[in-house]
Amino acid sequence: MTNSEIIEKTITFVKSALTNAEGGHDWFHTERVFKSSLFIAKDEPSADPLVVGLGALLHDIADSKFHDGDESVGPEMARGFLTELGVDNKVTDHVVKIIENISFKGGNFDQKFSSLELDIVQDADRLDAIGAIGIARTFNYGGFKNRPLYDPEIPPKLNMSKEEYKKSEAPTINHFYEKLLLLKDRMNTKTGKSLAQQRHQFMKDFLEQFYEEWEGKR
Repeated sequence: MTNSEIIEKTITFVKSALTNAEGGHDWFHTERVFKSSLFIAKDEPSADPLVVGLGALLHDIADSKFHDGDESVGPEMARGFLTELGVDNKVTDHVVKIIENISFKGGNFDQKFSSLELDIVQDADRLDAIGAIGIARTFNYGGFKNRPLYDPEIPPKLNMSKEEYKKSEAPTINHFYEKLLLLKDRMNTKTGKSLAQQRHQFMKDFLEQFYEEWEGKR
């Protein structure tokens, strides 16, 4: 089976698996991360394109947020699919490690694995968490979880542990300070860092507008 055929079969699998998924973690999110990963990889010629493509397509196949916090579901689902497809074991292992290590998890999570391919997919995933689409996804998820938009009495909580981050029910605006505004300085690749600059500024401008409207000043 050619690499192109493997990618096409994976796209079909992921589209089906993410049917009716929450709007910020659906097929379209995965597709954007896939496209961004390929774009970033153009400037990283030593990266394995198959690993990058599969890592991007399968990175959110079963996000733990929607599986009672169980972080094993996604990697196991990906491994089972790739094994059944006959993908090389070395490629499969690499993709599974990307899935296990890609998430932010409060920012205090020590990655147990590193590779250029992980750097690329992680940057693409983080880019989709910031800027205009990042803002839209954040409020979509906040609505999905029935969280308040903002509460001046509840300040953002920085330096949360992984478990605190997973269990947080804070207002949606807090998420900007607890994760989104931190991502610019955590990008891995030159291309990722460059793309993050404008999206980061867009979020800062949005927050300035938000607070002025909240106070009735605009």
